[in-house]
Amino acid sequence: MTETSRISEAHIKAGVSMLLNQAASTSGRSQARIASEAEIDRGTMRRILAGKREATVSEALRILYGAGASPHAHLLLYLASDQNAASRWMQTDLALFFEELVRHLPDVLEMQLGDHLHDVKPHWANGTAKRVARLLAEHIDDLTRKDALLGDGSDRTNGGGYD
Repeated sequence: MTETSRISEAHIKAGVSMLLNQAASTSGRSQARIASEAEIDRGTMRRILAGKREATVSEALRILYGAGASPHAHLLLYLASDQNAASRWMQTDLALFFEELVRHLPDVLEMQLGDHLHDVKPHWANGTAKRVARLLAEHIDDLTRKDALLGDGSDRTNGGGYD
């Protein structure tokens, strides 16, 4: 259950501002470049990052994109989980994975579950998340073992060797 204080307007505005500020400051890009890529005036960008002006959803997504972050993943992580998860995953392949997973999940669930789609229970979510994480861990371990056996110098665990 979500605490009401975590969904207050003030809490969300402050959190999004901190998220955008972190994305900009860890991107290695200048605020001017991010503002240009986000198609936002530099002064407006400075005020948003300073928390003096709230960003619209569109502006937040564009700033995250301009900073080289996964815009949908980070905003969704912030809204669905918390600021800390969104911050920890900033500029990582894990954020890109999460964005792709969330993008494909609705269609895949509908296709796989078919007529049973409406039989899904909310309390299954935590166990399902753990199962997906275990499956990913096993997949990564398998790739690592294959790399060691093949010894061909390709780092398949990190995406190499597959064309």
